[in-house]
Amino acid sequence: MTSLRTRDIIALGFMTFALFIGAGNIIFPPIVAQQAGEHVWLAALGFLITAVGLPVITIMALSRVEGSIQNLSSPLGKIASLILTIVCYLAVGPLFATPRTATVSYEIGFSSYFGTASSSLLIYSAIYFAIVTVVSLYPNKLLDTVGHFLAPLKIISLAVLGIAAFAIPAGFIPPAINNYVTAPVSEGFVNGYLTMDTLGALVFGIVIIHAIHSRGVTDKKLVTKYAVIASLISGVGLTLVYLSLFKLGLGSHEVAPNAANGAVILHAYVQHAFGDAGSLFLTGMIFLACMVTAIGLTCACAEYFSELTKAPYKILVFILVGFSFIISNLGLTKLIAVSVPVLSAIYPPAIVVILLSFFWKFFNKPAYVVAPVTAIAFLFGILDGLKVAGFNLPEIIQHLPLNAQNLAWLIPSTVVLIIAIVIDKVKK
Repeated sequence: MTSLRTRDIIALGFMTFALFIGAGNIIFPPIVAQQAGEHVWLAALGFLITAVGLPVITIMALSRVEGSIQNLSSPLGKIASLILTIVCYLAVGPLFATPRTATVSYEIGFSSYFGTASSSLLIYSAIYFAIVTVVSLYPNKLLDTVGHFLAPLKIISLAVLGIAAFAIPAGFIPPAINNYVTAPVSEGFVNGYLTMDTLGALVFGIVIIHAIHSRGVTDKKLVTKYAVIASLISGVGLTLVYLSLFKLGLGSHEVAPNAANGAVILHAYVQHAFGDAGSLFLTGMIFLACMVTAIGLTCACAEYFSELTKAPYKILVFILVGFSFIISNLGLTKLIAVSVPVLSAIYPPAIVVILLSFFWKFFNKPAYVVAPVTAIAFLFGILDGLKVAGFNLPEIIQHLPLNAQNLAWLIPSTVVLIIAIVIDKVKK
């Protein structure tokens, strides 16, 4: 029976961590910290639940079903399960997350050198996606290219940034603003959605399982064991990165007061900490962070759609990268404007499916419990998405519990879960 060497287990953990850390993960914590002010660690608690806890749990859940979202969501029925799977892959693949890696890495790292003209982004994204394509064409080499090479570089650069954040005094800490005044935990919780890590984890599960298989490990218990270890290593890494970025944002008021976004804070802070060399350092770090995530997403999507359609994997890599290239040139503002409402709708049902997957064995008929709770979560998720998109909803909806925190789905889903469990136990 083949097993992984300690070196490969660590590389697998590094690879999993590196797949998660994209530009969004580096941008959002500083702006959350600056706006949360004195309530920063309460906001951090909420943020870590959705940006670390849920992704780690997701990888653990997927490790038990060979990395397949469709198997994980099977109690929903074939059609609903297939729709959820395709939506997740498209959202974190060619429609939102993959194009965002190119657009964000350009705007943060390269726009100060090459300008903001659309032609500059076009040339950059063409080169960027060419590299993504070359690495993605060989998924069996992912543990070597990402786990042993790109991930350590990424981790070293993040460690430098994190040490600087803790070494430099925080300075003036102003009061909290916006929703962080009254509801810092739930506001941090919802902002954790924007990292897209839970949806990313749903997609990366298959990449991690295939990376384990590429080393000749086929025993299901061992595959699950190594995937769980990898998820825990990545969880520790993510927590350390986020805590250092919260600390960085907390001390950023003097160098970037009232910043519009986390990119502005990072630019100003790195310039303050490292001087002119800081801009080059930030450019390299963001480029690495985005590149690794884009490679992981492309491999995962191509592998899934290859299994679904029986189309050749390599042809699908070119198709997916082509779509990502086109959409990335629409610009970051349009991408975020569209993606935030969609994420608000997708996240609640995804969270329900992930969490309930651990309790199937306690239900007589898992479908009778999972399906109605997921349906309710999706319904209220759509309402949250419409609200975020700027639609005026009826007065009764606006007064739902936790609606102000974009968590209106939580209480109805819990109520339906309790009712479904009672019926499941009584009816057997």
